[in-house]
Amino acid sequence: MKYTFLPHTNIRVSKICLGTMTWGRQNSEEQAFEQMDYALDQGINFFDTAELYPIPAKKEFQSVTEEIIGNWFKKTGKREEVVLATKIAGRADFTKFIRTTGFSKDSIIEAVEGSLQRLQTDYIDLYQLHWPERNTNYFGQRGYNAESSDHWEDNIHQVLETLRDLVTEGKIRHVGISNETPWGTMRFLEESKVHTRLPRMITIQNPYSLLNRLFEVGLSEISMREKIGLLAYSPLAFGVLSGKYLDGIAPPKSRLALFPQYSRYNSDTAVAATKRYAELAKEHELSLAQMALAFVNSRAFLTSNIIGATTMEQLKENIASIDIELSDEVLKGIEEIHNAIPNPAP
Repeated sequence: MKYTFLPHTNIRVSKICLGTMTWGRQNSEEQAFEQMDYALDQGINFFDTAELYPIPAKKEFQSVTEEIIGNWFKKTGKREEVVLATKIAGRADFTKFIRTTGFSKDSIIEAVEGSLQRLQTDYIDLYQLHWPERNTNYFGQRGYNAESSDHWEDNIHQVLETLRDLVTEGKIRHVGISNETPWGTMRFLEESKVHTRLPRMITIQNPYSLLNRLFEVGLSEISMREKIGLLAYSPLAFGVLSGKYLDGIAPPKSRLALFPQYSRYNSDTAVAATKRYAELAKEHELSLAQMALAFVNSRAFLTSNIIGATTMEQLKENIASIDIELSDEVLKGIEEIHNAIPNPAP
């Protein structure tokens, strides 16, 4: 395994992070335990979850993933071997069964206390805001609606104050953002620069893959210059970049077969790009999945690549991508495809 550090800390994390959003729906507790055991044995010490998980979000499954992880900690006693990240859900209609009060002080405290209880731990290493509660573009929206207006930026100071208090209490160690824009990222960073006693956002968890490289537009420069590390999610684009959907038929029990509403990564242009990436991988005797993951692993702004799997076979292949170094020829081929079909899955 290869390792990096969470920016501005001495916390060493594996460059592959174990994603957990299928646990409790597509994966049973027993299967999740097997994944955690194997990942830890392979040197992965970084797990990412959320109070929202498993996905798709549904009231009867809310926070089951955190409960599974907590049960594993209780069974194995390995909490201290894991750098644990989780998230508070943002305000949105599709999560109103969790709460509707966004990132208010009471909401953040409630969310942290709930996660600590479910995870059966006294502290969370990295606590993240899952998505902005203001009106902006995320989750597949290409552009910002300039007519959207709110006064959410007035809340940034209050959010950071609440997180600071939780850090002081020892309930969380560090904080991060997710699904954020360049404006939101810089506002959080500037607020903690001006008010130095407020905690600094150290990571940003955004989508990044061969089909969605929008992080490179604006956010990558912020990441490098401000040292806020990317935690890349959906590096295989919901499994599309494994190539298993290229024949036009979703395999039984696959994510797109079970949840066809997730169409973010299977537009006509995304399929066309995926076919070209698959041809490139085959030409260089690589699996498409490992080429896609190795590309993400190679980015200078990456802190950790969040991989997820529903089978042990997938998990083993994904973790093994850490040992693959892409040649200049492969990287050139990737850029040629990207230039021809840029970001088909925002």
